[in-house]
Amino acid sequence: MRAKHLKPAILLSIYIAISHWSGSALAQNTDASNLYKSGLAATCANCHGTDGKGVVDGGMPLINNLTSEQILTQLKAFKSGAREGTIMPQLAKGYSDEQLETIANQLGKK
Repeated sequence: MRAKHLKPAILLSIYIAISHWSGSALAQNTDASNLYKSGLAATCANCHGTDGKGVVDGGMPLINNLTSEQILTQLKAFKSGAREGTIMPQLAKGYSDEQLETIANQLGKK
């Protein structure tokens, strides 16, 4: 009689463990994804400042008032060579289009 109830209890324990593990993994994946996105956008802070207002007397354009679409358009223009610059064309070419889109979404106004 005892063995009859043991199998469902074991299966339930396994199900609960897997559910808990997958929930933790999902939270960790979300955290890792958010950290990755923030890290990509943080590379812009060296020149444009952490708030997108640029560096005082640095000659850097203000980007804190641009939408995500405007930022992405400019990043793609730098990458393709349609827009000239000193550093930005080189930097933009180092990112995939997906990474540029992530950066634009992180920095741009919605």
